[in-house]
Amino acid sequence: MNQYYNRELSWLRFNARVLQEASDKKVPLIERLRFLGIFSNNLDEFFKVRYATIQRIQRAGKNATKSLGGITAEELLQKINEMVIVDQARSFNVLAELEEELKHESIIIVDETEVLTEHESFIRNYFNDKISPAISTIMINDHVDFPHLRDGFGYLAVRMVMTDESIRYALIEKPKYLNRFVVLPQIEGDDKQYIILIDDLIRHRMHYIFNIFDYKEIEAHMIKVTLDAELDMELDLKKSLLEKIRRSVHDRKDGDPVRFVYDRNIHEDTLTLIKDKLQIDNNDSIIPGGRYHNRRDYLKFPSLGRTDLLYEKLPALPIKDVKIRGSLLERIAQKDILQYTPYHTFSNTTKFLREAALDPKVRTIKITIYRLAEVSQIAGSLINAVKNGKKVTVSIELQARFDEQANINYAELMQEEGVRMIFGVPGLKVHCKACCITREEEGKISRYGFISTGNFNESTAGIYTDYTLFTANRKILKEVERVFDFFEVNYKQHRYKHLLVSPNYLRNGIERLVRREIAFAKAGKAAKIRAKVNSFSDLKMIDLFYEASNAGVKIELIIRGICCLIPGVKGMSENIKVISVVDRFLEHPRVYRFYNQGENDLYISSADFMARNLDSRVEIACPIYDEDIKKEIIETMDICWSDNVKAREICADQLNNYVTNDDKPVRSQYATYQYYKNQITD
Repeated sequence: MNQYYNRELSWLRFNARVLQEASDKKVPLIERLRFLGIFSNNLDEFFKVRYATIQRIQRAGKNATKSLGGITAEELLQKINEMVIVDQARSFNVLAELEEELKHESIIIVDETEVLTEHESFIRNYFNDKISPAISTIMINDHVDFPHLRDGFGYLAVRMVMTDESIRYALIEKPKYLNRFVVLPQIEGDDKQYIILIDDLIRHRMHYIFNIFDYKEIEAHMIKVTLDAELDMELDLKKSLLEKIRRSVHDRKDGDPVRFVYDRNIHEDTLTLIKDKLQIDNNDSIIPGGRYHNRRDYLKFPSLGRTDLLYEKLPALPIKDVKIRGSLLERIAQKDILQYTPYHTFSNTTKFLREAALDPKVRTIKITIYRLAEVSQIAGSLINAVKNGKKVTVSIELQARFDEQANINYAELMQEEGVRMIFGVPGLKVHCKACCITREEEGKISRYGFISTGNFNESTAGIYTDYTLFTANRKILKEVERVFDFFEVNYKQHRYKHLLVSPNYLRNGIERLVRREIAFAKAGKAAKIRAKVNSFSDLKMIDLFYEASNAGVKIELIIRGICCLIPGVKGMSENIKVISVVDRFLEHPRVYRFYNQGENDLYISSADFMARNLDSRVEIACPIYDEDIKKEIIETMDICWSDNVKAREICADQLNNYVTNDDKPVRSQYATYQYYKNQITD
């Protein structure tokens, strides 16, 4: 038996857990459609990044069988394709089931052959006004170069049989920025709600698009190409990092195809023509699918006012003893505060920065930025602070995958307004989430700040679970300042007594804490580790956890996504148990808890147990010293560990079986919400 489960295959098993949510009849119907969209969007990103990486390993002939879980890159590509084809087929079955259930709710999705007479006028006008100006129709012939297909866009491959029996081909590029679901007008006396996809609306109007051709048969089938998303950085030393990233993002549009998805009913001649034109070979993932691709669009399936088919609202709660009005800084000076979004309102983060921008005693603000909301109050507050005379320094990561262009835009905006920008550290991604301000108080400089497990992003704060510690602890914030010093002077190494900071101290710090538990276990004392991370794939860390298990340390891991560690194997990992919770919120915190003879050393962090986090990124793991907050995090982790509704047990085969026991049902995300609701109502 292998010691490690392959990273890519483990990720696919995670995405299968997302698909389980789309299948779960206890999940509201429209939310299930949106989980199907998440499943599809995840798969797109997987092929852009991970599949493309394995392809490069295979083409380079590298021997990476250990890191790939004991198989070659070629074997892995084949296994991935086999698993994806199975999952895709299952997802089409799920979609068919959901459409039937929609019918029972009087929501009817019609195709081009089912359009009612009452809707003809609306569809004609909608096509003329909205769709026709936004689509591109490209004829395919030998006299014109084959068009460059855009990554992730849906295309209708059109085949026309002319009256003289000749064949003509065309591509229609669907408009990406229109909602794919067109809600048709209600018909008087009919309580049904009709929806048509733009794909079928275009099919319905193809006679209009191609009316200059004398054809006797016409058909259109969906195709989609996924391109390699790796950024190829220029080596030109004269260019700034900003210029290099901008150029790389632009060049990404010309990446090589790594996946080609097509309607399995497409004509064989059409399929052969397109594959030849795209130069798709056997190393690329060629996946037959159903009539519709880009099912990520189901993320935006219209709610139609049907609150009964959506999750019940869970309004974000205030933090106990933290007032909406008054100074947040004064409250933090008295005691540390823990914010746990989305159970708590994210407004504490924006309030902190707004207050810092206006407070005449605040001198400096330093903050890291990885991903911002499309319209960001965070950026607005930082710009406002500059206008109020504060010195503002922002370390922004320009290589935050798929957010590069957005970060470039914000970086340029803030730079124009006078914010001092630091564009990362050469060779490292800045992934830590931290802020530190200085404030002059009675002739002395005091520090206030916050450290988080997630991004400072108002949009994702409503769906990602993340801890944020607001603190005035001098020891912690002095070391946060050292991290910002490192951003400015990269060659200077700093020492840290409290924070665990990668790339130099995080791995060693975790190893030291694990080995202390091993020593306790070998001495016959109680020894326990509990951690919550998104992914666990670092082989050295896995080996260390195996060693701890064999020494008798009880290890409990909550891992949402990738898990290359194989738990529960006698003689290797029998003292390790792993669960994964997938539910309405995306589990995102990283928390490390070491029992330490009942003292409970506890850290919150932005770092997963992955080589990239431990060795190739700037990450922070922050100790929790406030006993009340430590108790709160331990109790909310206990709730998560006790989940027996949405938790899956991760076993050697990663079968995604739900955790079952005779205990009272616990759905941890709802139980956590109730935990915090009780705090403010007691």
